[in-house]
Amino acid sequence: MRILLLLLAIFAVTAAIGTRAQAQNYPWCAIYSAFGARNCGFTTFDQCRATLSGMGGFCNANPMYEPPAGPQPYIRKSHTNS
Repeated sequence: MRILLLLLAIFAVTAAIGTRAQAQNYPWCAIYSAFGARNCGFTTFDQCRATLSGMGGFCNANPMYEPPAGPQPYIRKSHTNS
């Protein structure tokens, strides 16, 4: 049983090391007034404001935010009869 747990732990560590970390991309940043620290991990403005409630600071749009690629809008091509 111990050998199985050891092998499972080794596999989990190896899998964690082998995966690539990706930066989080969220549209709103909280700027804390006490320390000037910034947290750009909010999906909505209200979520950002609720986090700052009672401690001070303000919320700004994340200038580095890039929305995820989605389906392209359908553009209807007009055909002219000439």
